[in-house]
Amino acid sequence: MAHTDHRTMRSVLRREIAGTIGLLTDEQDFRAMRRYRSFTFDDHATYLRQVEALLRTRAAQGGHTAVALFDPQEYADYCILTGIDPDQAASRTRFTAELAATGPALPYEGQPLTDLLPALVDEAVRQATWEYASTLLAGLGACPSCGEDLGRAALRRASGLLTRILDTAPPGHHHLVCSVSTTPETLAAVLHADEDPVGTLELDKAEALEFTSVLALGLATRSPGGLVMRTTAPRKADQVYGWRVRGDGLQPLTAGEVFDAYCTDAESGDLVSPESNVDYREPPDLGADGPTTGHGH
Repeated sequence: MAHTDHRTMRSVLRREIAGTIGLLTDEQDFRAMRRYRSFTFDDHATYLRQVEALLRTRAAQGGHTAVALFDPQEYADYCILTGIDPDQAASRTRFTAELAATGPALPYEGQPLTDLLPALVDEAVRQATWEYASTLLAGLGACPSCGEDLGRAALRRASGLLTRILDTAPPGHHHLVCSVSTTPETLAAVLHADEDPVGTLELDKAEALEFTSVLALGLATRSPGGLVMRTTAPRKADQVYGWRVRGDGLQPLTAGEVFDAYCTDAESGDLVSPESNVDYREPPDLGADGPTTGHGH
């Protein structure tokens, strides 16, 4: 009887353990791991099927599993840094445990891997964008004339502008895109905001942080960029309007400029047919501290 009790207790405890699986999302990363003899998979498709089966089994047993992006180069660097042998399963487990705390990870909720993989890659891109923008903002230093931290001031300004944009928006589901042309590449961030029945806006905190950081970087470095918002509501035409990042503020785009931006193929520059039931318009006035320049750094 005691033996059965111990077994039952162990199975209960197993359900209490939260786990993380480090996933090799593409063929190239998978091939990079095959150089380790202790990594016994030889086919990426088979490997993904096995991972999915394991995730389903854990979910059926009531276990919670997070899926993290496993980067072979980061793993190799981690092993050098910590002085552990990369050709050991225990080393991969240790690195994966670290990923759970620091890297992009998503909970497995029964969705197929074909849905989870792109979501995980998007999460990784979002985190990398935020880290890159934050690093650049932190490196701007203090204003030579007033001593204020330029990065912090830009974040406050960006946050204030985002609040005004959402406060003046029509009711509905909002999809915002901000892009800023920095060197060496253009940074882009997406933010979704939903209005609940009582008019309260619901935002994803990580998305909002990344979006604010990208906008702040554009403002602080006076880099060219733009911000466009699309609002969808039942039984109404979608509302689309936006601004260009100009100096340390936002300058409204005309309805024609927004129309042109939406009806031009970004890759080829060719015109594309406008969508039906979409109202391209000028944005609402953001108020005294809206599109005009703020702090004159």
